[in-house]
Amino acid sequence: MFTRVHVVGHGRLGSAVHARLAQRGVASTASDAELVVLCVPDRVIHEVAQGIPQGPWLAHMSGAVPLSALSPHSQRFGLHPLQTFTIGSGPEQFDGASGAVTAESETARERARWLAACVNLRPFDLAEDKRVLYHAGATMASNFLVTLYRASRRLVEAAGAPADGLLPLMQGTIDNGFELTGPISRGDLATVDAHLSAIRDAAPELEELYRAMARATKP
Repeated sequence: MFTRVHVVGHGRLGSAVHARLAQRGVASTASDAELVVLCVPDRVIHEVAQGIPQGPWLAHMSGAVPLSALSPHSQRFGLHPLQTFTIGSGPEQFDGASGAVTAESETARERARWLAACVNLRPFDLAEDKRVLYHAGATMASNFLVTLYRASRRLVEAAGAPADGLLPLMQGTIDNGFELTGPISRGDLATVDAHLSAIRDAAPELEELYRAMARATKP
């Protein structure tokens, strides 16, 4: 569909997009691009969009920023990879991931799905007014997993146990389809209270987090 694409921003995401497009044989050009893809921080999307001459299609890859941020461009769409990206890794980070497509017309949706296929994302449609709610869920799944690991590691290391044992445990939970096990699933309040007492002594800053997670985890 597009043969000339310009990627603006070469950070974690932009670098992966650029590399995957190159693998697909899509020309990278700024002067006569048919599509401009913004991989820049959310806070500057509107400013960058305003500085791009109208003509080519314009897309951003933000999860929460509305399409109106691409104004005054009317040929526009959003494609958000439901994935986390790291510096130094390549376009293989797209493989197996999904991508949220937000578009204001069927023509725009077709172009968003083309880009999704080009970078190897599995596209799904997302309503414009649900983007922030969707992104909140995505953030919880990714960012809060980091928070959970850090907190768990803090307690395990305080107990003198090796923290690397947490990784197979966490992976096992994912592989088991997130089936809930442990004292909370059994209603073992005595063990939960013992946990809280031990946390209060060793890492009191984590007690509130444990309580909140326990409440949210209760069947």
